[in-house]
Amino acid sequence: MTNILLTGSSRGIGAAIAATLDRPGIALVGHGTRSGIPADFADPAAPRALWDAALDRLGGTLDVLINNAGVFDANPIERTDAEWVAEWERTMRINLTASAELCRLAVLHWQARGVGGRIVNIASRAAYRGDSPAHWHYAASKAGMVAMTKSIARGYARDGILAFAVCPGFTMTGMAEDYLSSRGGDALLADIPLGRVAAPEEVADVARFLALEAPASMTGAVLDVNGASYVR
Repeated sequence: MTNILLTGSSRGIGAAIAATLDRPGIALVGHGTRSGIPADFADPAAPRALWDAALDRLGGTLDVLINNAGVFDANPIERTDAEWVAEWERTMRINLTASAELCRLAVLHWQARGVGGRIVNIASRAAYRGDSPAHWHYAASKAGMVAMTKSIARGYARDGILAFAVCPGFTMTGMAEDYLSSRGGDALLADIPLGRVAAPEEVADVARFLALEAPASMTGAVLDVNGASYVR
């Protein structure tokens, strides 16, 4: 049995990942406001509480951590100093710091047990290409997630602890639909050579492969799912 903790499992990419992992031999614990274990990552105590609750449900062992939870809220520079900094810090805590805390707990868990494990972090194309003028914080949080993933891969490969990241571009979730319409829709699609945004199931298939099947020598890999809108 492979025990998996998936954050942000209630909707969009997270729900698609949960669906593709709904198969024999997998015990999945999800996190989210609509399903799974509730935890507000804006609260510094939430990651540890989620971790402990997930371990309790999974009988004390975890094999795979998938960090998918995140926010994408605009933060225009015209806001007051206090408003802008508050939104920056909220986004960093939810998108990056909470994921880092869970990664740390996972690494310590596997080291204590003397076994390997896998981390899959859902980052973003924005980590490499940047994002809109109102989303500095989002891009920075996802770039941090990529750097963290590579650091974990390099630091703990000898322990059998593998780390991967996925960098989607626009994905047809409710959040992406709203953003596409607010940014001109067709004009934004013109920047994607494939001619469409990704389906959540496409990102989920990559996450499932990394969580269950990717060879160990792939550790540290960052896989793009963006319709060739950003290539590197």
